Amino acid sequence: MNDHQKGLALTTLGGLALSFDVPLVKLGQGEVWSVIALRSVMTFAAGMTIWLLLRFFAKKPPVLVPGGAGVLAGLCYGISTMTFLGAVFNTATANVVFIVAFTPMFAALFGWLALKEVPSFSTIVTMSVMVAGVALIVAGGLEAGGLVGDGLALLTSALLAGAITIGRKSGRDMGFVPLVATIIPALVGLVFVVQQGFAVAAPVWVIFDGAVMIPLAFWCLATGPRYLSGPEVGMFYLLETILAPVWVWIVFSEVPAAQALIGGAILVLALVAHSAWQMRLMRLEKEGGLLA
Repeated sequence: MNDHQKGLALTTLGGLALSFDVPLVKLGQGEVWSVIALRSVMTFAAGMTIWLLLRFFAKKPPVLVPGGAGVLAGLCYGISTMTFLGAVFNTATANVVFIVAFTPMFAALFGWLALKEVPSFSTIVTMSVMVAGVALIVAGGLEAGGLVGDGLALLTSALLAGAITIGRKSGRDMGFVPLVATIIPALVGLVFVVQQGFAVAAPVWVIFDGAVMIPLAFWCLATGPRYLSGPEVGMFYLLETILAPVWVWIVFSEVPAAQALIGGAILVLALVAHSAWQMRLMRLEKEGGLLA
């Protein structure tokens, strides 16, 4: 595979694995800080185990945290874990994943500011449409009393886009950064667990999520910026947007509110249309290059 195909394969696998995160967290039936602590500890342990194995067997083991850029990206990833799980516990699942779908547009905006990658007219139009979709979802959350959760989901989106942009700008291997960064929510969560007690009714689901699904998703999505642009990587979070509400609906019969579905449909259609347009432009450019 060429680099672009590698990037597509990695981010597709990462987005698919990430779509199971919310259902597994909900199956754990725990208190928010207990879930954050358990999930993060397991992800950190899994990440360090994988890294130590690679360090022992591989000729050139990956760097855990590549310099200052890795530290900044790690802070974004670490804080986003807490804001994401806080959103899951404070608003509807559909609201969370639909708002997090705004990640590629934040990535485009940050790329413009930090990398001087001026977004195309189609990207600007898509961003405007998606802002309207997010506003519709947040307005529904305000009516339903889930404004705090919606706000945390929007902050998660910005933090993830920031981490993607930092990884893109540095060009360094950030595959292990989000795994190491889980030490931040792990320590914060443990502080609260010590004070309030541990409360997770079915910890096996959270352990599986933290030890298997999250390391797989984070590593794939964090490695993607080496091969794809920030907006392209962000778009693969769309898999979670589409699939997570479906899994939750099947398992918990949690039906999304009509306003969230309308806003989510606006987001999804805007992203799909933008992706299709970008693919058409790339094909035309390639054909033009061949003709030349």
